[in-house]
Order: sequence, then C-alpha cells, then structure tokens
Amino acid sequence: MKHILIRELKLNLKTFLIWSISVGVVGLICVLLYESMEGDMQKMADAFSNMGAFSDAFGMSTLSIATLKGFFATEVGTVHGLGGGMFAAILAADIISKEEDKHTGEFLFSLPVSRGKVLTAKALCVVINLILFTVICGLMYWCGVLYLGEEFPVGEFLTFMFFQFVMNLEIAAICFGISAFSGKSKMGMGLGIVLMFYVYDLMGRVVPDLKDYLYIGPYSYANASEIFTGTEISVPALLVAAVVTVCCVAAAYFVFGKRDLAS
Repeated sequence: MKHILIRELKLNLKTFLIWSISVGVVGLICVLLYESMEGDMQKMADAFSNMGAFSDAFGMSTLSIATLKGFFATEVGTVHGLGGGMFAAILAADIISKEEDKHTGEFLFSLPVSRGKVLTAKALCVVINLILFTVICGLMYWCGVLYLGEEFPVGEFLTFMFFQFVMNLEIAAICFGISAFSGKSKMGMGLGIVLMFYVYDLMGRVVPDLKDYLYIGPYSYANASEIFTGTEISVPALLVAAVVTVCCVAAAYFVFGKRDLAS
C-alpha cells in the first residue's frame, strides 16, 4: 500500500504544485494590494456596504473592507474558497476512475493488494495533498500579512484555514465517491459540484427562504466573513459535513469493491 501511495503522490505532484502555487500567489497578491488601496478604501467600504444583496452575499455588510481583516475575508476568502474547492474536486474526481479510463488498472489490480488497500492509499493521497495545499497557501497569506505589518487576528485566521480544509475534505469525499462509480473521468462533474455549492451559498445569503437551509452546503461553515466577525460555526452544518463525508467514502469502498472493472 505504501508503494501505491508514493506512486499517487508522484502522479499528482504537478497538479498539486500548480494549484497550490497559483491559489497561494493570487491570495498573496490580494493581501499585498491592500497597502496600495488603503488610502481610498474607506470610500469604497461605505459604497460596498450599502449595495444590498451584493453586500450580504460577500459579507461586506458585516465587515469593512477598509480594514485588513475585512479585505482579507472578502478577497482572499473568495479566492481560497473557490480555488481550494476546485483543487479538491479535480484531485478526487479522477483518482479512482483514471485506472480504468487510462487502462492502468490492468496492472494495478493484478498486484497482490486488495481493492480496499488501493482505495485507502488513494484516499490518503487526497488528504495529504489537501493538508499541504492548506499549509502552503496559509503560509503565503501570512507572509503577506507580516509584510504589511498590520494588526491581524491570528486565531480567526487559523480557524478560517482549518474550516476551509474541512470543507475541501467534504468536497473531495463527494468526488471520491463519484469517481468509484464510473470508469470515466468525472472531473467536469466535480468542478460543477463546487460551483453549484458556491452559488447555492451566495444565493442562501441573499434569498430569505434559503437562509435556513444554508447548512446543507459545505461553504456555509467555511464562510470567511462569518469566521472573521466571530459568528459561531453552525453545528448542523458540521454534522451534515461529517455524515456526507463518511457516507461518500463508505459508498466508494462498497461500490468499488463489488463493481466489475473495465479492461
């Protein structure tokens, strides 16, 4: 199993580096932009905070983008939330199905290793990549904060990064389960799921009838504006995330263990 894990880490290294560096650098640039825009930020903050549904959707009605904390939550929160979710989806949606799609499974499953161990190695690869992705991006963002020398809440920053990691795990688990059902790449479906969850979260913060059902989506408990304003994390949202993650991973093991693999 160790050799399969190492093989998966090597195969996904390029994708990991591209996404980690890209998302991290874009987030870092957003942080550094605050310094050049700080002088005019107050006027922008007043304008954005009074834009009704737009302000509610992006948290600008509760956080002022004239502060580094508010600017970070609005800009970097969006960049990292979408970038991290897409990376998790791309990584997990293809990690099982590629063996059949590219016919590498003919060799892999001829080895004296059970399908369960193969899936465990692939799941560990996803988790390790997501941990490293979160750490690398977090370090880049924090370097930008240190460079600016502005006051910034460490606890809320770490909380934000942690729940973004949990959110990415949930998205990865959903795509991991989907990947076990088919021998064709489901990368497009994975990206579509991420965008669907993100749009659902935006709509839920604007449409009154949807606000009570925000906990269904993973972006509800990882929302930067709520975390940086000290809003308590929704327990139902975390319970839904735990149930969805466990069920999707269990489904992957059950289905893949019994499914006839295409040659």
